[in-house]
Amino acid sequence: MKLFHKNNTKTAAVSFLRYIGPGLLVTVGFIDPGNWASNIAAGSQYGYALLWMVTLSTFMLIVLQHNAAHLGIVTGKCLSEATTEYLPSWLRNIVLGTAVVAAVSTAMAEILGSAIALQMLFRIPIKIGSLLTLAVVLILQFTNSYRKIEKIIIGFVSLIGLSFLFEILMVHLDWGAAASGWVVPVFPKNSMPIIMSVLGAVVMPHNLFLHSEVIQSRQWNLQEEAVIQKQLKFEFLDTLFSMTIGWAINSAMILMAAATFFTKGQSVSDLAQAGGMLTPLLGGAASTVFALALLFAGLSSSITAGMAGGSIFAGVFAEPYNIRNRRTKAGILITMVPAALAVLLISSPFDGLIYSQMLLSIQLPITIFTLIWLTSSPRVMGKYANSTRNKILLWAIALTVTFLNLALLASLF
Repeated sequence: MKLFHKNNTKTAAVSFLRYIGPGLLVTVGFIDPGNWASNIAAGSQYGYALLWMVTLSTFMLIVLQHNAAHLGIVTGKCLSEATTEYLPSWLRNIVLGTAVVAAVSTAMAEILGSAIALQMLFRIPIKIGSLLTLAVVLILQFTNSYRKIEKIIIGFVSLIGLSFLFEILMVHLDWGAAASGWVVPVFPKNSMPIIMSVLGAVVMPHNLFLHSEVIQSRQWNLQEEAVIQKQLKFEFLDTLFSMTIGWAINSAMILMAAATFFTKGQSVSDLAQAGGMLTPLLGGAASTVFALALLFAGLSSSITAGMAGGSIFAGVFAEPYNIRNRRTKAGILITMVPAALAVLLISSPFDGLIYSQMLLSIQLPITIFTLIWLTSSPRVMGKYANSTRNKILLWAIALTVTFLNLALLASLF
């Protein structure tokens, strides 16, 4: 009997390991260049005090991404397809039209992050680095199946994690202060803009669309109750596992900045500046590893931004994401090409990040409220519609994220 139970447990564990992947694609949006800037600013200016932001933002992210994935599993449709089917035409045009703009805005920030890394590593000008990033991302998206893209992203996330492990091993950390910082909310003087930046920008519109789409790469029979239940269970574990990795990497950024810059009284808000300042403090290897990790983060998040754009655009025509489909390809090009051109036109990288954050702050509430309405509707979800308890939790998180994004938007003016 014990042997039978052991074999079942082993089989379940192997099945889950094979299932892992969709959550990690979403995680790269949680460790994109925009998050890097906020985390490094938090650590360099306030030490370990704002680590609680990472814990809270990760919790909110898990709940919302889990809800988006449930929509994909139960209905067999991504958020864009469900919006097209269940919302009136005037409303769906607003939702999906603004979602495409948000995907372009996100891609611009991700391409910019890669370009900054290429400048740090090889002295390549930002604009040329942006075009190189665009070319690499389009080649990867158009020549690889989803499964291959998934493996590439998992590899990038692993390298980013190892890079920050390397950075942390080089510095002395106050683990007592870090443990307190993770769970005790504090609001140091003048810290609200950074708090709003991290908490308000952690949930990104394109990731909600993307998760509801890529979760369907795990095939299942929607007619069988047991299969759906298994998928729902594995999806939650995949999301929890992947977002925990995101939590660890974001925490590592703050820990590194706190131990390196805060202890020296050096406030940092620019990524290139942070990389350059690591050399005299920790040696050239630290600066190089930092830039390489930023490059991996920028490339991987650019790939997922393009995939999200392809999913959104294909969903407008009630079609799923399929790289062999011309509408999916058109959606990727509509997302990535204008994003790269925007980088070429802006006067400074900092302005580009500001503009992209403004657009995301405006669009995010539209996507979140659409998602919650769809997953709360028995017409859409059947018996899997959100329970009253889940609705309360989702609306509380949605209103919190919306408030923080609008407050962040107001602060930019």
